[in-house]
Formats: sequence, structure tokens, C-alpha cells
Amino acid sequence: MKTRQKNRRGSFLPLGLLFLLMAGGVTSQTPEQRGLEIAVEADRRDTGFADMSADLVMTLRNKHGQETSRTMRSRTLEQNDDGDKSLIIFDSPGDVKGTAFLSFTHREDTDDQWLYLPALKRVKRIASSNKSGPFMGSEFAYEDIASQEVEKYDYKYLRDEVMDGRDHFVVERNPRDPKSGYTRQIVWFDKEHYRVTKIDYYDRGDKLLKTLIVSEYSQYLDQYWRADRWEMTNHQTGKSTILAWNTYSFRNGFKDKDFNRNALSKAR
Repeated sequence: MKTRQKNRRGSFLPLGLLFLLMAGGVTSQTPEQRGLEIAVEADRRDTGFADMSADLVMTLRNKHGQETSRTMRSRTLEQNDDGDKSLIIFDSPGDVKGTAFLSFTHREDTDDQWLYLPALKRVKRIASSNKSGPFMGSEFAYEDIASQEVEKYDYKYLRDEVMDGRDHFVVERNPRDPKSGYTRQIVWFDKEHYRVTKIDYYDRGDKLLKTLIVSEYSQYLDQYWRADRWEMTNHQTGKSTILAWNTYSFRNGFKDKDFNRNALSKAR
């Protein structure tokens, strides 16, 4: 779950002041300043991995507990001047084999997303008005799959909290995109490593919609933490989706050409 921060106007602090706050030079902070500071530090600790690949198993569970599974591959390319590019390729079962999803996350503008449907042999662009829709029938929305750039939200520190024996910061973030499916999200960051461990998502009526639990973290390249398990539970439907990640690999030498519409339709 990748984020990145750059200087910008609006409610964000000038970077010089932000770094002064982070260094302890200013002791009085508003909840908004503190929330932004936590998000920026989480982002800083996950910058510089270059690229990443992983295998996934997606398990869909309905309200009766019945399950179906899909296998996928994921590739991510970090960008220095914008949000990440990512490609997800479905390998099984047969009815989704060859389906591929391409996402260009932008720091401030609306993300660009495309879906290749092998049965139709065509690439479908995901409209910005559909970003809140379910990703391949799962409880993850298209906007959940994209990297979570810092600039896409306004922040407010809420409290400290102990969860599962670990100290956490609890931060509210409000999507700036008016077409987001959420009014707000409550995010738990563990204090030791600034990793996201839980997110509550509130729908456009400000009712609790979903909860994401992120667990089973491992560290790679002596810096980057990645979780082996993401579980998204929809409280309104009783459905859930588990993403089980494995075989992480970093700095594979991916290029921009590996993440374009031609690569999408040729993904294998």
C-alpha cells in the first residue's frame, strides 16, 4: 500500500515547516498537521524500492461462507514524479485467465485504469465514476487497488491506541476525489514501523462499509515491509475477500514499456 508526498498548495504544509515539525522544532501541532506528519513518515519509509513483483491468491467468500479462489500475478513500478504504475494478471480459473488490470496512479489527478478482457479481446477503460465499483467481483474497489498517494487525502490525527499488543497511531483521512466511494477512512499505523494494519472505510452516507486487516508482515531489502495477508470484510453485505501474497521480488528491472496498453493486452 504505497504512498508518496510532494510539496503542494492547499491544506498541505510547506515541506520546510513539515520537516521542522517532524524534527521536533515546533511542539504545538494541530490534529491535521500531526495526521499529515504520520502519513508522510509512513511514505518516506517505503520510498525507493524501484519495482516489485508478487504472486497472489484471491479468495472470495459470500455471506454463507462459500469460497471461490483466483490466482494472480502483480507487478509494480515506482515513479519518481508521480504515483506508481501497476499491472495485475489473472492466471486461473479459466473464466478469468488472461484478464489483466493496469493502473497509473496520479498524485493529484484522477487515476488512469484499464481492464483487458480476453473473451472480448479488447481493453476497457475504467471510468472515474466507476472507481468505487468492485474489482473483479471482490470486496476491494478499483480505488483500493491503486497506490494510496499522500496528496489524495486530507488528514487528521485522532488518538493513540493499542491493538493486538502494538502501539498505533489512529488517523482519519478524507479522500479529496469527489467521485470516491468513501467519505472518510480511519487508518491504524503501528508506531514502530509506520505500517498500515487496519483501515475502516465509510460509505457516502458516512456509515461503516468495510474493514481491511493487513497482517503477516515481512521485511525485504532491510527496509521495505510487505504483508502476506489482506482481508477486506464488507459489513453491509457479509461478504469478504482475502488476498494472500507470496514470492515477493524487488528490483526486477521493469521499465515503463512493461506498463502500457500494449503490455496489457499481451500480458501472459
